[in-house]
This record gives sequence, C-alpha cells and structure tokens, in this order.
Amino acid sequence: MRSLAVYCGSSPGSNPAFRQAAEALGRELARAGCTLVYGGSHAGLMGAVADAALQAGGRVVGVIPEALLRLEVAHRGLTDLQVVKTMHERKARMNDLAEAFVALPGGIGTLDEIVEMFTWTQLGIHRKPCALLNIAGYYDALLDFLRNTVKQGFLRQGQLDQLVVAERVEDLLPGLALARPHAVGRFAHPAEPVPMP
Repeated sequence: MRSLAVYCGSSPGSNPAFRQAAEALGRELARAGCTLVYGGSHAGLMGAVADAALQAGGRVVGVIPEALLRLEVAHRGLTDLQVVKTMHERKARMNDLAEAFVALPGGIGTLDEIVEMFTWTQLGIHRKPCALLNIAGYYDALLDFLRNTVKQGFLRQGQLDQLVVAERVEDLLPGLALARPHAVGRFAHPAEPVPMP
C-alpha cells in the first residue's frame, strides 16, 4: 500500500493510549514506505500521527481547507500541504490521494469522514478499504450500532464484513492488505456508474 488516509481528532482525547497509537501508526507508515494523507493540522492526534511519521522519515501530505488555514492550525513542516476551498473538496482530494482509509479515535468530524468513505464503497464510487483502529475499545459502541443496522435491515452483513477493525496498530496494515472491498446488494452492479459527490 502506497498511501493511507488517516482521520483522527484535532484534540488528544482523554486516554493517553490514543496519542500513543497515533504516534505508533505514524512510525509504522514511515517504516512501510506508506505516505500518510491526513487533514493537515498540527493539533491533537492529527499532529501526533504526522509528527511521528515525519520524525521516522516518512512522507506526509496534509489537506486543509482555507478557513482552517486562516485559523493557524496548519502543520507547517509537512512534505506537502495542499490547501482547498471547502471541507467537501478536502474529502474528495484525500480520496484521490489515498488507497485506503482509517479512523483513529476522534469526534464527529472523524466519524463523518470515515463513514462517508465507507458509504462510497457501498455505492461503488471506489473500491478502497476502510478501517477503524479501535484503540481501548473506543469504537465498540459504533460497532454495536452498525451491527444493529444490519439486524434492523438498513445495512447488509456483507457490507459490514468489509470494514476492517484492528485493535492494535500492528494489525492495521496487514488487515487492509487482505481487504477486497466491493459494493453489495442493489449497488453491486449499478446500471450506470455512480458519480462522485
């Protein structure tokens, strides 16, 4: 895998394990020669994963909207900092740059980003794997919700099964390498390609 988009909090969170995982992931990506693609901030877990990758000699590409750049949250030491106009453009650019997507612990922005990419897989917009790095059980409640969506008839089990869930950083890249994402159900063979949002 040549590039991985990482979504995570712009705050560090309350559990030190979250920052430790972010730093470990940054080092792991650098070791594997995998470019880190992320939201371009120097703050919180976002800054931690970027700094760790850079310190380990990795390549880091940040994608940040103009509004956040003006708030001076941009990381100024990246390999490449790409400035876009809107949050929607940020998502599309990160999709273009990355071969897979993972969410570390984070808030509603992190959740929005990984769920949108997982939805794009379901719709057949891309065939790129999506993952949760479930550090200290952070995403247990979300996984319970997703299992309930299957039970209640809103998501197919075959789609949920494609979501890579890793409890440890060292299991993430091997799990993504084995993933074979594809659309399931009525989206599996659409009459016409689904356009990019």
